[in-house]
Amino acid sequence: MKNINYNFKVKIFADGAEKDGMIEMYKDDLIAGLTTNPTLMKKAGITDYKAFSLDILSTIKNKPLSLEVFSDDFADMERQAMEIASWGDNVYVKIPITNTKGESSFDLCKKLSANNVKLNVTAIMTLEQVNHILPALKDGPGAYVSVFAGRIADAGVDPVPVMTDVVNVLKPFDNIELIWASPRELLNIVQADQIGCDIITVTNDILKKLPTLGKDLNEFSLDTVKMFYNDAQSAGYKI
Repeated sequence: MKNINYNFKVKIFADGAEKDGMIEMYKDDLIAGLTTNPTLMKKAGITDYKAFSLDILSTIKNKPLSLEVFSDDFADMERQAMEIASWGDNVYVKIPITNTKGESSFDLCKKLSANNVKLNVTAIMTLEQVNHILPALKDGPGAYVSVFAGRIADAGVDPVPVMTDVVNVLKPFDNIELIWASPRELLNIVQADQIGCDIITVTNDILKKLPTLGKDLNEFSLDTVKMFYNDAQSAGYKI
């Protein structure tokens, strides 16, 4: 990917929790930042959250890295957030838009912003949630709002109009950037770029598809036919 210019205005953040993959993405000029979360860490078999984070941050120093709190109590979230923020100047602390009881994290985000903590407010699904949290972030040192466009699509709702509305709402706020989170396909990068979204988080499986961008569809069709044929031959199928 390093030698290919895709001319994206949207910044691509790599999303994952495999150490080798994260470091590989960090070294790639196409990747502007990285994110992870407790679910990805669990899937990667990580058992010591702090040790893993500090280990990754010993290499990833000059690109933003978002690390998430995992308490459900706002007072303890604050303690975790302050600890995580102390691990590096490039760290953004991920705070969920609510706790598991559906209680808003507005007051916590406002307090952390006032304490100069860079935030990534996550698990956002609606324009109303964005409008609700903005006053807590507008005077802070910088923040991301992560709108889970992929999950919006999973609910049978077209995420593009929602994301476009959020882009317009954020225009007056130079210190707040929109993340198109949980993309499901390569097309989402193109869509995010077209609407003026600031950032899109992308997993390695989607990043691997980047060379197919702009491919001639007739050629793509023929390649697909060849793939089916070759796989059937190599499997030795007979009727």
